[in-house]
Amino acid sequence: MGEIEAARGNAAPQGTDAAGEGPAERQGAHAVASSRGGGRAVRALWAAGGFAAFGLGALGAVLPIVPTTPFLLAAAFCFARSSERSRAWFRGTKLYRTVLAGYMSKRAMTVRAKVALLVPLTAVLAVSFALMGSVPVGRAVVAVVWAAHLVYFGLVVKTDRGPSEGAPAAAAPLGTDGEGA
Repeated sequence: MGEIEAARGNAAPQGTDAAGEGPAERQGAHAVASSRGGGRAVRALWAAGGFAAFGLGALGAVLPIVPTTPFLLAAAFCFARSSERSRAWFRGTKLYRTVLAGYMSKRAMTVRAKVALLVPLTAVLAVSFALMGSVPVGRAVVAVVWAAHLVYFGLVVKTDRGPSEGAPAAAAPLGTDGEGA
């Protein structure tokens, strides 16, 4: 009877399931599903990368020669792909709140944050510039990097001036991730 229904198109042919897949197709689908099953391992690698970047960012908060912000941005990128738990942990750290939270929520930085970022950067690049006295190309590269930072943080990144004095602070609407829009 299965053969008659199969001929009419009402049932799957023998050896196939209701979706019309035979053993080979089911095995192929299982292989694809198991390769995606590596998601747990991949998420663990993202978390490890996030912790490594966070550690380097924390080191940069103490040592002026190690940049903080790029490593924290890399940590945010990695934690966002690892798990909601690690992402929430990262967003709860004091380092994230002081360095990145304002920029991530408003896409703007306060004048104080810009100065706190540019002063150590300028000092490190000034030392680099001075040490490259006999390497004119190196000096030119350092000068271009410094100028690019000044232009980016001075003209591209918006400045958050905060609420004006005497005016009540308006609450920013919360986005889907719990931060301001």
